[in-house]
Amino acid sequence: MAPGELPRKVASPTLTVLLCLGLCWGLWDQAQTGTLPKPSIWADPSPMVTKRSRVTIWCQASLQADNYYLYKDRLIVPLETLNTSRDSSNKAGFSITSMSSHNVGKYQCAYQIGEILSQPSDLLPLVMTGQHEAPSLSANPGPVVALGGNVSLSCSSSWPRGSFRLLKEREADVPQHLEWMFRRERGQGIFHVDPVNTSHAGTYRCYVSPQSYLDSWSHPSDPLHLQVTGVYKAPSLSAMPGSLVLSGDNLTLQCHSETGFDRFALTKDEKLRAPQHLEGQPSPNFFLGPVSHTHGGQYRCYCGHKNSSTWSAPSAPLGVLITGIYEKPSLSARPGTSVKNMTLQCRSEIWFDTFYLSKEGSLAPPQVLHLQDRAIPYQVNFTLSPMTSDLEGTYQCYSSNSNSSYLLSQPSDPLELLISVSNSQDYTMENLIRLGISALILMVLGVLLFQARHRQGRPQDAAGTYT
Repeated sequence: MAPGELPRKVASPTLTVLLCLGLCWGLWDQAQTGTLPKPSIWADPSPMVTKRSRVTIWCQASLQADNYYLYKDRLIVPLETLNTSRDSSNKAGFSITSMSSHNVGKYQCAYQIGEILSQPSDLLPLVMTGQHEAPSLSANPGPVVALGGNVSLSCSSSWPRGSFRLLKEREADVPQHLEWMFRRERGQGIFHVDPVNTSHAGTYRCYVSPQSYLDSWSHPSDPLHLQVTGVYKAPSLSAMPGSLVLSGDNLTLQCHSETGFDRFALTKDEKLRAPQHLEGQPSPNFFLGPVSHTHGGQYRCYCGHKNSSTWSAPSAPLGVLITGIYEKPSLSARPGTSVKNMTLQCRSEIWFDTFYLSKEGSLAPPQVLHLQDRAIPYQVNFTLSPMTSDLEGTYQCYSSNSNSSYLLSQPSDPLELLISVSNSQDYTMENLIRLGISALILMVLGVLLFQARHRQGRPQDAAGTYT
């Protein structure tokens, strides 16, 4: 009898099954090139099956088969066959209607054509989840990490001893496995990711399995979404109508990016701590109004693609200043130290250590000065230079405390500044031009005078020659 063949007297699939209990593994061990190719095996919907749920194990051959067989831990499994070789798809399904601990294990399948039995399929581990309390999953330093950075995913449980498994959703890879470690009376498994690349972005869950039941897993942890930034070019962030906003007014932050992005995220005070999440929206416009003191702070934005966990680098920070929180200071003009500059003095009777000066209609951020002299009244001097027509306009100043620098007072009364160009213009260049023109004129006159004298002398020279 050739390797891979069953006894020729086998008359029925049932008898073949019984004989295969004792013969098929020996035949598989003797399989040589030229025998039937091995089938493929998979579980639907997943090889990780919730307790008491239904699962179907599929076995598919590359040829039209007469019979299919399913083995668990090298023993044949008496399961219902949903599809047989009569199905033109060349596959058979074996159903488990209610998953229990008796069904966990490693499965293989084979098929029969005539009296020839195929090679066995690859192993399919079938595990049961939902048997124990779910562990917790966290990321350190956080679930948002820059490209090339590092992050650790920590799975912890109060179960006394066992193993941890970390799975990434929509991935076909074998779950990462880590043995138990004890930290502060809790078991903990730490999975290090370093350096982070785009393939690490996605949704993770972890499981714990007791030492004595390694194929019986816990409920899954809550999902952890690992997001990777710095994959695309940074966008820019602007405020409409401006970053200086009166409390109660409307404010919209706009994230400007290259074309092709359909997902945008906004973070606040990222400079102080890493963002804990990036919540995306399809529009680049973030409506924040009407604003209150809670909206003051530093903002950044990101752009990305729908259904992706990768993002651009963050935009440059944009400070949003909320005004109208404290009583207003006063603003006055003072002569400068020369005709080339002017001083605007912002003054407060209440103690503040930070002062802002803004120009109406300007897109530039306000000028900022910190108090140097703590004597009453509290005041700072903003110097405007050089005194050109560009400085004309209406100015207002604000006061604030450095420990809440994004919360400002009411604006001072407006101060309109008019620049008299004739009084402040620097005449140095004009005088040099005038002197140059005068010198040129004198040179021209000197040349003309020399030529006139030269012509008057020529007749006398000629008369002396022919006497």
